[in-house]
Amino acid sequence: MGMTMSQKILAYHAGLESVKAGQLINAELDMVLGNDITSPVAVKEFEKAGFGCIKCPERVSMVMDHFTPNKDIKAAEQVKTVRTFANKYGVENFFDVGRMGIEHALLPEQGLVGAGDLVIGADSHTCTYGALGAFSTGVGSTDMAAGMMSGQCWFKVPSAIKFVLKNKPAKYICGKDVILHIIGLIGVDGALYKSMEFTGDGIQYLSIDDRFTICNMAIEAGAKNGIFPVDDVTREYLNGRFKREVRVFEADPDAEYERTIEVDLSKLEPTVAFPHLPENTRTPEAWGEVKIDQVVIGSCTNGHISDLRIAADILRGKKVAKGVRCIIIPATNTIWKQAMHEGLFDVFIDAGAVVSTPTCGPCLGGHMGILAAGERAVATTNRNFVGRMGHVDSEVYLASPYVAAASAVAGKIATPDQIK
Repeated sequence: MGMTMSQKILAYHAGLESVKAGQLINAELDMVLGNDITSPVAVKEFEKAGFGCIKCPERVSMVMDHFTPNKDIKAAEQVKTVRTFANKYGVENFFDVGRMGIEHALLPEQGLVGAGDLVIGADSHTCTYGALGAFSTGVGSTDMAAGMMSGQCWFKVPSAIKFVLKNKPAKYICGKDVILHIIGLIGVDGALYKSMEFTGDGIQYLSIDDRFTICNMAIEAGAKNGIFPVDDVTREYLNGRFKREVRVFEADPDAEYERTIEVDLSKLEPTVAFPHLPENTRTPEAWGEVKIDQVVIGSCTNGHISDLRIAADILRGKKVAKGVRCIIIPATNTIWKQAMHEGLFDVFIDAGAVVSTPTCGPCLGGHMGILAAGERAVATTNRNFVGRMGHVDSEVYLASPYVAAASAVAGKIATPDQIK
């Protein structure tokens, strides 16, 4: 029996001719990632174990993004711990205020991850880089510490589900709708510890940002990783950016999949995940009248330049509804600067929105937009668990930038067609 794309990447990095689902392996890593929440724990474990050096400092990235710029003393102390560690052990890819961005947008942008890579990160949304044809997955901080010391990590080889994406998406449909539809279809544990491998003719219509969004939220279906094949869209993004060799792995024709699920992109409708799970998805006819207090457009899921352009197209010449706070958070400084030069900030501010420095911010209930009891937010973020964005009695509705921007204008969950 042949191997899936993910299994081939794992076999290559383990120095094995083949692997099979359920097999335990040790594999060489191309990148180890941590942030300002998870890195301090890894630093503590690293030092407690008596490790004297990082095996490959150039293959370690530490991004201070969750509570940065520091929101309080505790956040400042966490970043200080990581900054001291990075300086001591020569971690070149240390990103702080002025250089930082949201980690899962920043690393691809900086060419630090790419096709054929094996990446671990002490953050569950590390699976984002599968958009580039990499095997990337989240781990605990102790695994991060061991990865920094040894340059390796252990894996249980996952089985896989194949998602065949067909046809061209309809108007106002983007990657967020695709992955919310899939999660609504299979549930938050529908791909538990499995690879979600995407294929089909519909892939050609998905931008690299769409693919980042889809792979980012693979974890919301319980998946070990999400992954797209390397095609012209991937190569265009990596060209002149990726700092290592592009390695292309393709699934064997006889690769074994637990399930094959077809998704007709042309039939998808704008999709919103209602509280309090990403699987609680509804399309417009089932939304009802949901008045909102806040809109957040950003995060590692939908803070890319394409997302900001979508939001600007919807908000241009309109006003955010009275009583609604609209917060725009570009995912990196490069995206921030690009949006500024394209005049998108003028559109946002004229509409009554506010633009933040790059940060994870309110996505995890951090800062820059925390919800009070009883408040509702439409957000382009990736999770809507109880208390995710603030008070346990608040509610988060996950949506695309199209729906988020339209909702800001309508003062309730809405599609772009409903505000014309």
